[in-house]
Amino acid sequence: TTTTTATNTATNTAAAMEVTKAVTQLCAQGGGGGGRRRGRGRPAVLRLDLRWGRLLRLAVISRVVRLVWDQLLACSSCAGGGGGRYRRLGPPPQGVAAGTVLSPLPRDADDDRAAAADRDAADVEDVVSLKVSLLGDCQIGKTSFMVKYVGDDEEQNGLQMTGLNLMDKTLAVRGARIAFSIWDVAGDSQFLDHVPIACKDAVAILYMFDLTSRCTLNNVIDWYERARKWNKTAIPILIGTKFDDFAQLPLEMQWTIVNEARAYARAMKATLFFSSSTHNINVNKIFKFITAKLFNLPWTVERNLTVGEPIIDF
Repeated sequence: TTTTTATNTATNTAAAMEVTKAVTQLCAQGGGGGGRRRGRGRPAVLRLDLRWGRLLRLAVISRVVRLVWDQLLACSSCAGGGGGRYRRLGPPPQGVAAGTVLSPLPRDADDDRAAAADRDAADVEDVVSLKVSLLGDCQIGKTSFMVKYVGDDEEQNGLQMTGLNLMDKTLAVRGARIAFSIWDVAGDSQFLDHVPIACKDAVAILYMFDLTSRCTLNNVIDWYERARKWNKTAIPILIGTKFDDFAQLPLEMQWTIVNEARAYARAMKATLFFSSSTHNINVNKIFKFITAKLFNLPWTVERNLTVGEPIIDF
């Protein structure tokens, strides 16, 4: 029994020594040098994981940079709208030296039309539209006054409706383009329904009467009250038409009509002009007055109260 026990002990001791030797060799191979490598504090598997982590981060960063660069190139090629157009250039023709400046590519018809449309849109945006309304009895010269200002050519382009005439005139004032939209309401009572649409949004309303007919002057107050219901901010201007016929009247009658017209103008807080479409007296000056009044331009009208001459009172 003693001999058997000793034999088993020796056998176990030898097996333990073999296991210890195998573990020592395995640790030496995995640790890269045993105790000397263990002194550095990191096993080989951990260092390998860290190295792969760095490589993965570098790959991700490279991918992101590549995507950003592609987007920058795409944006630069599409700058200015409409996308970029490129043409692969072949070899230069014979006789063309290096550094020669190439002529631009021919423009497409679509590009020309688009450019023209852009210019037209810019022109429309630069135009300041001003609405002016003409009110008064019939047969006093409102339409003749409007045609004299806009011209015969523009008259053909005007819009004529039953009881309402519309004409436009565009002019340049200090680099700006101003378009006067003139609305002429017929003086018959059946067309009074046009007064609201004609007066709405108007910057100035011209109340007109015939200098040779005092009843048309008396009716100005009615036109004024109708217009004020729809527009209380427009510049009021009182205009006596047919001054060329008025100048043929006796001075006493002229004096009476001048005093009455001035009284009406003061009651309306309006500027008074005597005009003549036949001789183009004060027609353009009235619209210059409106423009200067609206935009505070340094242009003033000279007052004229001389009987027998075109009256201007304010």
